[in-house]
Amino acid sequence: MNIKKIIIVLGEPNSVFSEILGKYFTKRKKLKKKIIIIGNYKLFKQQLNILGFKIKVDRIENIFEAKFNKLNLIDIEFKYNKVFSKLSSKSNDYIKKSFDVALKILSKEKDAVLINGPISKKNFLKSKYLGITEYLSKRTKSKKEVMLIYNKDFSVSPITTHLPIKLVSKAINEKKIVGNVIAINNFYKKVLNKKPKFAVLGLNPHCESILKNNEEKKFIIPAIKKIKQKNISISGPFSADTFFLKDNREKFDIAIGMYHDQVLTPIKTIYNFNAINITIGLPFIRISPDHGPNISMVGKKKSDATSIACAMDFINKLKISAN
Repeated sequence: MNIKKIIIVLGEPNSVFSEILGKYFTKRKKLKKKIIIIGNYKLFKQQLNILGFKIKVDRIENIFEAKFNKLNLIDIEFKYNKVFSKLSSKSNDYIKKSFDVALKILSKEKDAVLINGPISKKNFLKSKYLGITEYLSKRTKSKKEVMLIYNKDFSVSPITTHLPIKLVSKAINEKKIVGNVIAINNFYKKVLNKKPKFAVLGLNPHCESILKNNEEKKFIIPAIKKIKQKNISISGPFSADTFFLKDNREKFDIAIGMYHDQVLTPIKTIYNFNAINITIGLPFIRISPDHGPNISMVGKKKSDATSIACAMDFINKLKISAN
């Protein structure tokens, strides 16, 4: 199945996302997919104009009016005083309505994928969810969501996502490690037509601990043994402090880490913005550029558009297997 539509939720109105989209679409005259943006038409146009982007945006009432080689936008009501302002909870209802429209479309259009702009977790999620990954999982009644930070050369996935470090060890278990690896393996086979090689990192320094029942012995090693029985290429556990050296990571496609910063810090250091966040386990493919609202850069025209370019390039090459 070929992907024909890209649904873009603008998300937090006070972010660098309008600038990043402006930079990307200014350079792309021909678009391979139908682009359907969901957000406030007037605000988006004003932001583009202030930033100096002369891009035509067509307002549409529904997805059936969307055309190729156009930026189609479904207008969501939003009252605002300033074109760019501070982060606040005033945009929460607007963001929720944007996701409502997007999810309704995605439930019917099976040839569509979702890109969402950055969201302020503090204001929008209000501690109810660890991140947008978990928010969308709840909204779609999905049983298991997996975060994959993808680069065509090397990717990473944390077993725990936006969880305080003191809670990480209690959240790790054999079942979760096995389930996450199987989900990623199936995604690679179905979407990327590739059988990936996995590396699993330990939790403790050098995969050691003064405790008798450390996490490596209790959960990680048994999980690796069980995964091997499923004919999946997997090795570990490896010590995280040296794993990301070039000679080590070149032997694998994906590193499974135990917590967020263990794997996201090195991959962002290595690839900068040349990576995308993919949520596996939803009824559709969801991608977000690998950056937040970045309020300190809003309106300055200094933001890097590499991540949205990576997201679009990834989608343009997608051909999902029916199996």
